Amino acid sequence: MRIDLDRRAMLDVAIAEARQGLAEGGIPIGGALFDAQGTLLGRGHNRRVQQNDPSVHGETDAFRNAGRQRSYGDKIMVTTLAPCWYCSGLVRQFRIRTVIIGESVNFPGGIDWLREHGVEVIDLNSRECIDMLAKYIAAHPEIWNEDIGEE
Repeated sequence: MRIDLDRRAMLDVAIAEARQGLAEGGIPIGGALFDAQGTLLGRGHNRRVQQNDPSVHGETDAFRNAGRQRSYGDKIMVTTLAPCWYCSGLVRQFRIRTVIIGESVNFPGGIDWLREHGVEVIDLNSRECIDMLAKYIAAHPEIWNEDIGEE
């Protein structure tokens, strides 16, 4: 039996995390991990700037905050931005089958690769997510370029 989940409500959790990161002076990218019934397991945001740690992305923070799960195949990763290669690897490593993203305009990430490997990727094309990150990138191009590994 498939439950009709409120994807926008799930994205709202990730957006709240992105806003929290921005308020802390960081990059506004948030994530959340849900189970198949839509129960929130963990939430987090990009903390690379705040903690000077390049591994704390929105998805990894949410994943860590969810704690150890018996399995991940029925879990849903929700993120405000298309997952980078690092976070796409996390999704594949733990066999998360569904990823809901707020947007892929500012950064396409590894969504094609995820889809090629059987992950259902749902892009909500959220204007709120697009605008929030675009504004940040315009104001902080040096931090954004460092975060995505550009020279």
